[in-house]
Amino acid sequence: MKKHQLKVQNSLTRKKEIFEPLHDGKVGMYVCGPTVYSDVHLGNCRTFVSFDVIYRYLKYLGYKVRYVRNITDVGHLVGDVDTGGEDKISKKARLEQLEPMEVVQRYMNGFHEMMTVFNTEKPDIEPRATGHIIGQIKMVQDILDRGYAYVKNGSVYFDTLKFAKDYPYGELSGRKIDELIAESRDDLKGQGEKNNPSDFAIWIKAEPTHLMRWESPWSVGFPGWHLECSVMSTKYLGKHFDIHGGGNDLKFPHHENEVAQNYGACDCAPAKYWLHTNMLLMNGKKMSKSDDNSITPQQLFTGDSKHVSKGYSPMTIRFFMLQSHYASTLDLSDDALSAAEKGYKRLTEANKVLQAMQPDPAAKAGDLDKEISDLIDLAHAEMSDDFSTPRAIGRLFELSAKINGLKGGQLNKKDLSAETLELLKTTFTDFIYTIFGLKDEDAGGSDNGVTDSLMQLIIDMRKTAREQKDWGTSDKIRDALKEAGVQLKDGKEGTEWSLV
Repeated sequence: MKKHQLKVQNSLTRKKEIFEPLHDGKVGMYVCGPTVYSDVHLGNCRTFVSFDVIYRYLKYLGYKVRYVRNITDVGHLVGDVDTGGEDKISKKARLEQLEPMEVVQRYMNGFHEMMTVFNTEKPDIEPRATGHIIGQIKMVQDILDRGYAYVKNGSVYFDTLKFAKDYPYGELSGRKIDELIAESRDDLKGQGEKNNPSDFAIWIKAEPTHLMRWESPWSVGFPGWHLECSVMSTKYLGKHFDIHGGGNDLKFPHHENEVAQNYGACDCAPAKYWLHTNMLLMNGKKMSKSDDNSITPQQLFTGDSKHVSKGYSPMTIRFFMLQSHYASTLDLSDDALSAAEKGYKRLTEANKVLQAMQPDPAAKAGDLDKEISDLIDLAHAEMSDDFSTPRAIGRLFELSAKINGLKGGQLNKKDLSAETLELLKTTFTDFIYTIFGLKDEDAGGSDNGVTDSLMQLIIDMRKTAREQKDWGTSDKIRDALKEAGVQLKDGKEGTEWSLV
């Protein structure tokens, strides 16, 4: 089998480039994680599943990968503004009369549970913004010392016009500084202190009522949202590292401002390659609660939504996500999920047939041997072409047809050598489980980690409904589980489940 050079589509250069890590055999990858003030939504899940596959494939190729994915637990303001708004976590804490860290812990736990349900591997480092305040204060001072920021009334702002004279501000997002200034003039809320409308806050003076606040040389306040990722990525991966990833919606202003901060602090370009996932649509439209065109992961699992005809398993949903390239839009619909369910079953059933297959003692390499070897090689070539999971899956389906032909007798086992049969078995195992991160959901029983995690998620949903005296939802969950053959038993130690 040929060794294929890995190529990636670099958002920074807008070109597909041969991947060459800065340090031979090692890869540093930073991915923007969630802001933990609410339940993780399906679009986020798609992004993290995509980077999970990228992480898995880099390791499969033999790289030693350090994967850093942050938790945002301060500084992300409502409306994604950089000044003039309330911190999302502080607002949630105020409304629910909780400590901000209670909010963070609750939704961080929920995020981790959902990542387990989707069988994503844990990052090597998962830093939190509040654990890196000292580093953020230092970076603000470094930017000030180099003349790319200024202080106004206790807040510190990044000077975009001055920066743009020395560096290509807008290079990543493709926006021009004049356009940014024109756009930002349309919304002057909180802009009064700024020298220029396009400037952004890197340290924000806290109002007396603000719950999350730290001492700094400029004021009692908190860091700007963009600053944390500049600090945490470079702390754990170095001033210049290999891959920075995130959703396409973060390209501007979040990632653009990260680049500016890094250059402003040390004249350093943070990442060599920028990778961005695209939007998750539903029924051809942008997901929107206000338009009644949205669905939660839990509703997908249970089928409790008008948008789906039934519930779908986590691995079906993961397989569905992989049927579109990470940089392409993904359109979720009941028909698409149903097709993914059938396709996933077809693939796993072909694998079961394959793994039980024995070589023919009289087998000799022939045309079939070459056809299968070529398809195996193409599957690897597709994955090495910017992690193209849909095209790689297509090659596995072509191989599945060969497997079924061998089983049904339409193809002759004598034309397939023992060596190629073994390579075919290894290829299916590697792609389905190691690279795609899928699991065999037919394993059944409480030993299946995915089933346990999913059931715990449903039990927690029911518990929340009961605590809120939402008896209708609580009973609906219990009755739906009973109908599916799952019995709940409430006790002093909590709720247990068993198959009826």
